[in-house]
Amino acid sequence: MYFKRFRRLRINPALRKLVEETKLDMNDFIYPLFVRSGNGIKKEIESMPGVFQLSIDEVLKECEELKALGINSIILFGIPDVKDSIGSDALCEHGIIAKAIRAVKEEHPDMCVVTDLCFCEYTDHGHCGILDPKSQTVDNDATLEILGEQAVIHAKAGADMIAPSGMMDGMITAIREALDSNGFINIPIMSYSTKFASSYYGPFRDVAESAPSFGDRRSYQMNPANSREALLESLEDEREGADILMVKPALAYLDIVKTIKENTLLPLAVYNVSGEYSMLKMAAKAGVIDYDKVMMETMISFKRAGADIIISYHAKEVAKILSEG
Repeated sequence: MYFKRFRRLRINPALRKLVEETKLDMNDFIYPLFVRSGNGIKKEIESMPGVFQLSIDEVLKECEELKALGINSIILFGIPDVKDSIGSDALCEHGIIAKAIRAVKEEHPDMCVVTDLCFCEYTDHGHCGILDPKSQTVDNDATLEILGEQAVIHAKAGADMIAPSGMMDGMITAIREALDSNGFINIPIMSYSTKFASSYYGPFRDVAESAPSFGDRRSYQMNPANSREALLESLEDEREGADILMVKPALAYLDIVKTIKENTLLPLAVYNVSGEYSMLKMAAKAGVIDYDKVMMETMISFKRAGADIIISYHAKEVAKILSEG
């Protein structure tokens, strides 16, 4: 007689659900929103169906919809009207992100507002900080100074959490010192602690209008080939005082997610990035996948690998499926 222990617990849906090891909850999710100035703006991005550039009034409507679906956390990205060499809009308390934070917290005080802290959306060259004129790459230490300023502006506007994404060495120390010295000792930092120089970011650069005008970001983002360095990056941010770590992208880097999870007790986030999202959308349009099933399987893979938090453009779709039981 064959040994049938495994099949016994798969024989009907109730049993399968009873022994299911990994579960999704809407409290796991953060939904990205892209905000620009104006009114009544809801511009869909061709490369990311269902994702929009929004004016602040439309962001507020979006928050209503998100809360109705059980999504209570957002991460904001800004698209300024004017860009310059140092990303001045990001350093102004009247800039697009500061305005958006204040509006959301006034209208939806119960919404957890996370802010992406970087300069690629705000600079005319599209890089993540101040450029060194000789090397034409980002000047790490000069950028640390303005990252601290940017973090304080976000905190003053009412942000609940700061998420630095520029991969500058020492950024967590600099941001933590800036926040603490300005009285924001209780604002947590969710670091993009292991962010790869990935080709999966293309559609994001369409919606955020943040493509570099020359070169690439390989001098400060991680080499996709390096796993030991990936762990060191996250452990260094933990040592500097990060409250939550992150791996970006997610789907092609689940080995990194698992390795970091096994080496830290901090919460771990993944960013399910634009290219991952768009691939599923395009595959669905081509009729080659069952979109809902593949999407949910993908979300489960993030949790199974060790993610506690999932930043995803799929979050609203996941919420609708989970609400249906």
